[in-house]
Amino acid sequence: MYYNSVILQCYVEKDMEEKISATLESIQQAAMQEFLDKGFQGASLRQIVKNAGVTTGAFYGYFSSKEALFNALVEPHAAALMGKFMEAQISFAELPEEQQLEHTGMESGPYPDWMGQHREPVKLLLTRAEGTSYERFVHNMVEVEVEYTLQYMEVLRHLGKDIPVLDKSLCHIIASGMMGGIFEIVVHDMPREQALRDVDQLRDFYTAGWLKLMGA
Repeated sequence: MYYNSVILQCYVEKDMEEKISATLESIQQAAMQEFLDKGFQGASLRQIVKNAGVTTGAFYGYFSSKEALFNALVEPHAAALMGKFMEAQISFAELPEEQQLEHTGMESGPYPDWMGQHREPVKLLLTRAEGTSYERFVHNMVEVEVEYTLQYMEVLRHLGKDIPVLDKSLCHIIASGMMGGIFEIVVHDMPREQALRDVDQLRDFYTAGWLKLMGA
């Protein structure tokens, strides 16, 4: 009798877990579409709940607010994207000084293949985050790019290169343009082959421009 009760309890728990998982997936799918269509600020929590086929009470059993739901959708991808970006920056900066010039422009930025595989949450992060803690995400990436660019200029000067002084504001403008160009592949849902080709050519374009400005 006890053995049968344990088996029954296992089945009940498994059924509950499946229902919880299905409900959570329904909420996230409905939210993804609502946020993509209207952005965070324009999205309606009532519409998300309706489209998910759950009650408002059920929703609050999973998320404390609309922003908590948005964060749950984008946070893992924001962390991964920033992590890949920082890894590329740090790896380059840690190269021996004499090797850095040789490797200029060899990185393609925040990995277009990875962004293509996570297109919807990355698009939320890049284009629909106004009003959330992620609205300055791209700006923060640009600031990092600028700081590492200025460090690289100092490396070149240390190597004896005659590098002119470039205003930080100009570096910010250039980095913003480069980041915006790379992220176009997600914003406009470019096919993979076109995205890879465009990013490679964009990288060549900006690398040549930087080298021209720095006289390197």
